[in-house]
Amino acid sequence: MKITAKDILKPALILFVICLVVTALLAGTNLLTKDKIAEQSALEAEQSRKVVLSDADSFEEADGYYIGKANNETVGYVFQTEAKGYGGAVKVMTGISADGQITGVVILEHSETPGLGANAEKASFTDQFKQTAPEKGIALVKNKAPSDGEIEAMTGASITSRAVTNAVNEAITKYNTVKEGA
Repeated sequence: MKITAKDILKPALILFVICLVVTALLAGTNLLTKDKIAEQSALEAEQSRKVVLSDADSFEEADGYYIGKANNETVGYVFQTEAKGYGGAVKVMTGISADGQITGVVILEHSETPGLGANAEKASFTDQFKQTAPEKGIALVKNKAPSDGEIEAMTGASITSRAVTNAVNEAITKYNTVKEGA
């Protein structure tokens, strides 16, 4: 059997048209939903700021962080940082009060293993960070009870634990820089 140019071109042209239509539909969907996605993302970020710094009534954007205010007084700061985890970047939001207490930690985004690294979102892990922010950062310990300035790594997810701790420590460094400049 002899293959002609028509036998090759016809399916290729049909496939090209299908791909063109699908691409146009995806582009149209993206165009219609991008504003809603950005709005939803901003709303989630605002809610996360209220979770990590609950004493604040409002937030004022500064140079790479937010200043939490209540009755026009600064009550703390919110920093968004990220570190490399097992499955990619782990984005973390950290609230630190004006007097240096870590008031909350929220995992904004991650690609960690479900059932292991994804447990970093649980309060049993993130609440460990609620302590005075050590000047040199929080240390990660394994197989022992943490003391001041330490948190215990999650079993089976030490890379994720380290990533979250590194992101919180980056927030502490930024907080110290902000406090020195104030």
